[in-house]
Amino acid sequence: MTPLPEDELAELSDAELWREAAAGRAEAFGVVFDRHARAVYNHCFRAVADWASAEDLTSMVFLDAWRRRADVQLERGSALPWLLGVANNVVRNRRRSRRRHRAALDRLPPPLAAPDHSDDVAGRLDDEKAMRRVLDLVGRLPKADQDVLALCAWDGLSYAEAAVTLGVAVGTVRSRLSRARARLRELAGGTGHGLDEHRPVLRTTEEES
Repeated sequence: MTPLPEDELAELSDAELWREAAAGRAEAFGVVFDRHARAVYNHCFRAVADWASAEDLTSMVFLDAWRRRADVQLERGSALPWLLGVANNVVRNRRRSRRRHRAALDRLPPPLAAPDHSDDVAGRLDDEKAMRRVLDLVGRLPKADQDVLALCAWDGLSYAEAAVTLGVAVGTVRSRLSRARARLRELAGGTGHGLDEHRPVLRTTEEES
């Protein structure tokens, strides 16, 4: 199988690249990774508020995508909605695993205090704390509304793409997003947090265009 030149691969759509990858062309899958890894990573980080965990989860998403490449048919031009659907499943599995792990640790004696190396990671910790504040606010919404808000406002998916990711109708995405934004304004006003710092979770790509 003759590898395609990089400039030719760059011109292919995600669906075309996916077919090439399914045929065994790893370089085609690499282009899909380059296009969407940052978006998948950001999606995972917003779900877990931990940089290192987000990196691990992103790797798991693309590993799963590579393994399933021959079994999946992209419904639309972009692979991102499907990849974010995989990411949601990976995050849910991670949460279940962490709950089991935490329950096991609770049965053990407390560990000795470890040296504090926070100076080396101050920037990342600040980002994680800020993200946790946002997640605390968004976490008070129903899970279905959280998913739509994350996909449309944070990941920049269109209503149609979010509908593909979640397996629901476009009208359902619109109604959930409207309900989520209204409720989020109420919650932000009741916690003392201004909406300015949470503005990205209230704005969608389709509204900006």
